[in-house]
Amino acid sequence: MDSQAIATIPEQEHAGHEHPEYVRHHFATAAQQRETANFGMWLFLLTEIMFFSGLFAAYLIYRNWYYPAFVTGSHQLKIWAGTLNTLVLICSSFTMAMAVYSAEMRKRKALLRWMAITLILGMGFLCIKGYEWHDEWEHHHVPGLNFSTTAFTHVDPRYPMDKPLAPDMAEKTQTYFSLYFTMTGLHAFHMIVGICVLIFLMYKAWGGAYTNGHMNTVENFGLYWHFVDIVWIFLFPLLYLISRHQ
Repeated sequence: MDSQAIATIPEQEHAGHEHPEYVRHHFATAAQQRETANFGMWLFLLTEIMFFSGLFAAYLIYRNWYYPAFVTGSHQLKIWAGTLNTLVLICSSFTMAMAVYSAEMRKRKALLRWMAITLILGMGFLCIKGYEWHDEWEHHHVPGLNFSTTAFTHVDPRYPMDKPLAPDMAEKTQTYFSLYFTMTGLHAFHMIVGICVLIFLMYKAWGGAYTNGHMNTVENFGLYWHFVDIVWIFLFPLLYLISRHQ
């Protein structure tokens, strides 16, 4: 048998299998493609977990070193805004799960509806966070730009409200806000990426994608969305709640 005939054998064998159009040519079955995609997504999320774990570790270390300053900084945040954003993201996780379920059940209208609700909730989260950042700018809480502790609320009853923080305490409090804006900013960036991807998925779903038996993309995006929500579940108590009351 010549080399040309040998080379055509795999192609003939591959052609003998009937593949759905959404199965890529280098996968034998749809199940293999799904397992591979899920494995790749979990690997990606693992790298994200390691990335945020470093930030969490830095925050906890500095909090241990500068505990009074971090407590003072935490008291400057609006706890109602953080609580509302937590509720918004919990609801968005539910709606995203329903979107995945709708794709599995091959219900295009339901898929689009749940994705649209998830999109609205995600944008609502960013609006609330944007309001917080604007308020923190107005109160001079942004390190390196307009940082000032004159408007800070003292949490130690021994000091009057109008007494400024000591220079060393002010510097340590600035460390708190540096970590705060870094962590919430990176989280918001992940939310923006998720919203952009969600808009693209809605466009594809409008054309009939993801309800023809191929729901890998929606399922894996759901994992990403839940991960971003879980990161906030950790950020909220660390930044807003711990040591809220002396």
